[in-house]
Amino acid sequence: MDLKSGVEDSGPKSPMKSGGGEDSKMKKGNGSLSSKDMIFRADKIDLKSLDMQLEKHLSRVWSRNIDKQRPMEEWEIDLAKLDLRNVIAHGTYGTVYRATYDNQDVAVKLLDWGEDGIATTAETAALRASFRQEVAVWHKLNHPNVTKFIGASMGTSNLKIPSKNPSAENPDPLPSKACCVVVEYLPGGTLKQYLIRNRRKKLTFKVVIQLALDLSRGLSYLHSKKIVHRDVKTENMLLDAQRNLKIADFGVARVEAQNPQDMTGETGTLGYMAPEVLDGKPYNRRCDVYSFGICLWEIYCCDMPYPDLSFADVSSAVVRQNLRPDIPRCCPSSLANIMRKCWDSNPEKRPEMDEVVRMLEAVNTSKGGGMIPEDQTPTCLCLGSPRGP
Repeated sequence: MDLKSGVEDSGPKSPMKSGGGEDSKMKKGNGSLSSKDMIFRADKIDLKSLDMQLEKHLSRVWSRNIDKQRPMEEWEIDLAKLDLRNVIAHGTYGTVYRATYDNQDVAVKLLDWGEDGIATTAETAALRASFRQEVAVWHKLNHPNVTKFIGASMGTSNLKIPSKNPSAENPDPLPSKACCVVVEYLPGGTLKQYLIRNRRKKLTFKVVIQLALDLSRGLSYLHSKKIVHRDVKTENMLLDAQRNLKIADFGVARVEAQNPQDMTGETGTLGYMAPEVLDGKPYNRRCDVYSFGICLWEIYCCDMPYPDLSFADVSSAVVRQNLRPDIPRCCPSSLANIMRKCWDSNPEKRPEMDEVVRMLEAVNTSKGGGMIPEDQTPTCLCLGSPRGP
């Protein structure tokens, strides 16, 4: 059915009686039907589709009205100055673009919740509140090992999304409920990607300690600000052109509760999650220390923890059987001891992150000690050489 004309394209058409008076009412100068006399078949109208269109329209109007009424936050930016270029990553609730803002290279995390037609209004509101929480945490931080926050916006009325089809004249339609956060662009990609690229040749011991110190210093800073990251993993660490590591993605970070009972629930990524988090028990900043211990193992080995286990098996074994990654025999005891202390099953026995920084600073890297490259020995038995590079 053509909704513009209101006339069915196919199928039998009922004859219409016409008279002199009727004819003059139905026709304009060009012979078309007037808007008052359009004919619709109720059984052919897609009411569900119309409801969805109406809801999206009302949502846009509502969002614009809210934006006009509320005062600007100190972290909000002028989206007219933001020029999106190309997609660099996709996430659960949105897309990350490379862009420029005031002639500065930036990364833009565009979150488009609720546009799938599945999320309820309450769910979308909760996600927007979570976004505000992320921004509230991030915009106050200033540390060389934390990704620099540029600004954010709760609306995207002036933002143009690059078209997925380069030949298209108009940009892609903008999600009505989208929000965006703008941070410095780091060209080195994620730490996870860097470790995968070095999976066979491994990292020198000096590089291992440098990356570990960057991460530990960043986490120590966050903890000094009473912030628990809650999703410490190599995918959430970014590298700049000089291989300096910076912590990113504060989507689940929150200010540490005075009462640990207020912080419960599975938050994080399986494989990096502390036993108390997996078990639904109260937790504090030391859940980040546990996750750091797993990351430290991963940086040293350039490998994934528990590659042959399912998520369910990992969760159960970490909590019930004290499962931890196997530390290679060639790993220097100074580093192996830090791993073990960080992933202790008892949170109270884990060191604070500032103590971890001091322990890493004391590690001697002059004699090597990195993981043995795969082309030198099939496993790290350290028979041919006592240490790696």
